[in-house]
Amino acid sequence: MESPQPVVVNLYQAHKKLYPKTVHGQFARWRWALVWFTQLLYYGLAWLPWGDRPAVLFDLASRKFYIFSLVLYPQDFIYLTGLLVISAYSLFFFTAIAGRLWCGYACPQTVYTEMFLWIEQKTEGDRSARIRLDQSPWSLRKLRIKASKHLLWLALALWTGITFVGYFVPIRELLHELLSFEIGGWSAFWVFFYAFATWGNAGFMREQVCKYMCPYARFQSVMFDKDTLVVTYDPVRGEPRGARRKSDQAIASQAASKRGDCIDCGVCVHVCPTGIDIRKGMQYECIGCAACIDGCNEVMDKLSLPRGLIRYSTENAIAGKIAEKDILPRMFRPRILIYASILFVIVGALFTALHLRTPFKADILRDRGSLARELGGGVIENNYRLQMINAAEQGVSYHLKASGLPGLQVSPSEIRVDAASTRLIAIAIQAPGETVPAGSTKIVLEIEALDGSATVMEKTTFYGPRRTP
Repeated sequence: MESPQPVVVNLYQAHKKLYPKTVHGQFARWRWALVWFTQLLYYGLAWLPWGDRPAVLFDLASRKFYIFSLVLYPQDFIYLTGLLVISAYSLFFFTAIAGRLWCGYACPQTVYTEMFLWIEQKTEGDRSARIRLDQSPWSLRKLRIKASKHLLWLALALWTGITFVGYFVPIRELLHELLSFEIGGWSAFWVFFYAFATWGNAGFMREQVCKYMCPYARFQSVMFDKDTLVVTYDPVRGEPRGARRKSDQAIASQAASKRGDCIDCGVCVHVCPTGIDIRKGMQYECIGCAACIDGCNEVMDKLSLPRGLIRYSTENAIAGKIAEKDILPRMFRPRILIYASILFVIVGALFTALHLRTPFKADILRDRGSLARELGGGVIENNYRLQMINAAEQGVSYHLKASGLPGLQVSPSEIRVDAASTRLIAIAIQAPGETVPAGSTKIVLEIEALDGSATVMEKTTFYGPRRTP
């Protein structure tokens, strides 16, 4: 008896390259508007000057973040935390309203994929031309076209990497160092690493990043409910599918024709950047870009049929539980109101904190080397280390004075801190011996800007020696 032949089971589906078709329409215009807006902001902001420095600069070496007139230090990490919380709640808020708006219109993966696809379409042609080119044998023409595409891709990716590092190193200095081959090792690493990541993700991986690498695709469904606006296909209107000739429009009603409005042309699949068929229902791979809506509307226009076979709608509306006119009023449901309230409170708190934030901070620490010492004339002296941070754009002089005991004197009594800088200085506080009790006494150090811009009160202790009777 012959042994059975082994059966090979593939656990992973082979990747099939997608060729998204160019589509025009309302949502395509919105996507490109977001592409222009985000990239003008990204590429332009790094070059915007603000005095003698870039307007936005994250100077990791000196541990300062410059955002226009705002200078943040590591001690201001709470503001970054607030920004991250706002971003998270904004994602929840907009996802609960209208699905994956971020993914479909503003995500960097989507934006750069659109830009790389545009370059690909200009160099290789439309969808059918690209398919024929990839299936054809290698030739000088194919090599020239492919090389041109990749050179343009690499140029865009390299400029993207330079701009990214330009937010951490002044971009004019970075470009000069790059052109003169004097760029530092870490700067060069991040320029080419970010360029390589952009070239690989937007040029080759594309939909695989959205389908397999992005965690948002996996947990988005927990933010949806039956009143969330998502890209949907209307099966009641579209089924049963079938080819439709122009002359079929003479039939009095759709019921008489025994077929739906979907002609099974496949345009919705051909324009989809992730290659899904929206007619199969909501799928986690859908990024909500609405390209299928634009493609289907073009077909409906050619057939003189109403638009909206594929549209933004809700599960309740498609199921006939509510009318289309009731979709927008149902946006004001408890989940949305809770997200909006929390978001409003956090944004308000962050802007209030930024508005009330003083550009000056101080921290006083006792010198651990000695508690107290007695000088000539019975004067008691305590030594401290005072760290002062001036986040203003100009240097400021400060006057120091202490209270809590009679006759306290601070030396030095005036200190100047340069613009956007930190200064650590040793100070001494003295008091007449007869006014100082044995042990520790709470005192207050008052640090006042001479221009009246800020006053900081710091509490500390003053030690008096124990005297033997």
